[in-house]
Formats: sequence, C-alpha cells, structure tokens
Amino acid sequence: MSHDWRQHWQQLDQLLRQFAVFWQPIPFHTPQPAWIEAAPALHAWVSTLTDQECLALQDQPERVFAAARTHLPQLDTLHALTRLPTHTPLDAQQLLPLTDTPLRKAHQARHLSAALQPLQQPMIDWCCGKGHLARVLAQQSGQAVTGYERDSQLVTDGNALALRYAPSVHLLQRDVLSPWPDTTLTGQHCVALHACGDLHRQLLRLASKQRATRISLSPCCYHLAHAGTHQPLSRFVQQQQVRCMLTAEQMRLAVQETVTAPARVRALRVRANQWRLGFDALQRKLRNDDCYLPVPSHPTALMHGNFREFCEWAAQRKGLSLPTTIELECWEQKGRERWQQVCQHELVRHLFRRPLELWLALDYALFLEEQGYRVRIGEFCSRNLTPRNLLLDAQVP
Repeated sequence: MSHDWRQHWQQLDQLLRQFAVFWQPIPFHTPQPAWIEAAPALHAWVSTLTDQECLALQDQPERVFAAARTHLPQLDTLHALTRLPTHTPLDAQQLLPLTDTPLRKAHQARHLSAALQPLQQPMIDWCCGKGHLARVLAQQSGQAVTGYERDSQLVTDGNALALRYAPSVHLLQRDVLSPWPDTTLTGQHCVALHACGDLHRQLLRLASKQRATRISLSPCCYHLAHAGTHQPLSRFVQQQQVRCMLTAEQMRLAVQETVTAPARVRALRVRANQWRLGFDALQRKLRNDDCYLPVPSHPTALMHGNFREFCEWAAQRKGLSLPTTIELECWEQKGRERWQQVCQHELVRHLFRRPLELWLALDYALFLEEQGYRVRIGEFCSRNLTPRNLLLDAQVP
C-alpha cells in the first residue's frame, strides 16, 4: 500500500514551524533562548541536570522525550510521525566480521544490503571509499558493482581488496559532482551509504534524470550544501513557500548525534566546547557586544595545552588583544557553566532532531515520486549502529 508522503511532510512541517522557538536557536550561540519563557516548567526540569546527566541522556532520547512530553503534550503527535518500519533486521550470526573491513562499517553494509533484497540489477556504489559496501552488495547478490570515488588512493586500495574478495567489483576514480555522460546510470541500481550533502543530492538528480532502475540512499550531513541554505528538490516543497529557509547551522541539527564516538573523542570535544564558551563569554566582555563571535577550527594539539593558550590563539585569530592583567580562571569557569547550560538546552533542541531529518528526507522522497518512482522509507538498522539509519528506496514501477 502506497503512503501519502505529501501529507506526511505537511504534518511534520506544521509542527516543526509550531515548535520553531525550541529548535531554531542554537544553544552554543544563544544563552537565553525565547523558549525559556514559553515553557518555564520544561526549563526548570532541564536546569536541574548536571552536564554528566545531560551527556548520559543524549544517548537515551526516549527518556528525554518521556520527561518533556509532560510539558509539551503535542510532542506525541510530532514523534508519532517519525516512527518508521525497520527493514529486515539481522541476527548476530549474520553479522560475523568481514575480512579487511572495519567492523561498524561491515555491520552497516550488511544491514543495508539485507534491507534492499532482492538485488537484481547491476549496481553503482556512489562515493564508495574503499568499496566496503560494494563488496557486500556483490557477495550477497552475484551482481556486478561499480564504485565511484574521488580519492585515487582509496580506489587503488579498494580494487586490491576487490580482487581478493569480490572480483565483480570495480572501483573508478571520479568526482561525482563533475559533469556526467548522459547514460552512465541508466538501468542501474544506484546505492549510497552516507554520502554527504550535495553528493547525495547529485545522485538523486542524476540517477532520476538518467532513469536508474532503482535508487537506494541513506543520507548524511544534509547541511553540507554549496548554497549554504536549504534548497528543496521537490516541486511540491518548493511550492509550499517554506517559511524559514534553514541555514547550514540549523540543518546540522538533523545529524547532531554522536553515539558512535569513542569516549576519548567525546572528552576532547567537551574540553574544546568549554574553552570555546569561556572565550565567547570573555570576548563579549572585551568587545562590549553580547553577540556570538565565530572562531575558526582549532589545531588538535591546542587541546593538549591550557585555557590561556587557547584564548591567546582565538584572540589572535579574531584580532583581539587580551589585557595582560586578566585573570582567565574565572572565564574558564564561566565556560564550564555555559557548557552545562548548553547541554541542558541541547536536550530540548534534540527532541526535534529526528523530525527535522525526516522533514528533509521526505523532500527527497517527494522529488523521486515526481520523477515517476515508487518510494518507501524506513530504518535499515538500529540507531546504536548508526544514528543515520534512514533508508529511501525508490524503484521504477
């Protein structure tokens, strides 16, 4: 039975606009978002949480939802719209390690391949890296798989692996954003696992234009767009006069989840965020301007130094002078306090992460329907394996 993706998108759109005050302000930039006054009881609850409690709750969105829904009853309707079927779950026996393939990537590839069965046409692995997915698709289908990848070393390494484990896989070096011959994708089954932003949007446009038989996509990093703002693909969404053209930073919310990051990486990220927030509080004082001042990406080695060194580096990058007598300990403490506040506010904002991601993905589904494809959407694995577990699967009827 076909699903009305137009109505689904409209319902999500209406609720996301209604709740915009909760998710559009970026906690890192905005210490006092307007929702604090709109939902004082919700604010009172999150304000009791320590940063460690917040970090723990980030991995348990169902607990946050259960607490927040008592203050925002309409969340029930919003989150009901994000419930999707899970395609072909695999058991542990089917997830034995693949030789020369990172374990998590191997599991993701196995789940995706299972969700796409039966695989009956020659396949394209879009932005294939070393071809880990391509080898799984070839092994489980008996079909030829061609992979496209820009990095020549990855292509060389991937072809060496293919010779050993999946001879029907062949990787080619190609920048997928460059011009394409008119029929390269015609009659093919195009598959993309976590191609980012404009890379997956290019696949949707090209594959549908060249009449690929099937297009299967798990999108990632929607915010990585050359245009810098949300540009809908489907005529339907374009005609809705979307009230807020999202910035790249707002679109980033859809993928702002790190359940797969190692503890060491998370610890360094916490320190970096605390120092950045401490410097932000300091620069507002120095400039007498209560506005966020973006600071460029910092060298990794800087995180192994101290807060003073970070402030000196950041001030130099922004053309500021630090007073020689300034006591930075209090600003470092302000950074820790602001980080706790950011963690609290992000718990609320992250309630809208999956709805926003699905809102973006449904635009792709509607675009493919407009090109004559029949589209299904579901989850190809659990979020513990990867939070980016949405699958759009489009076939010519």
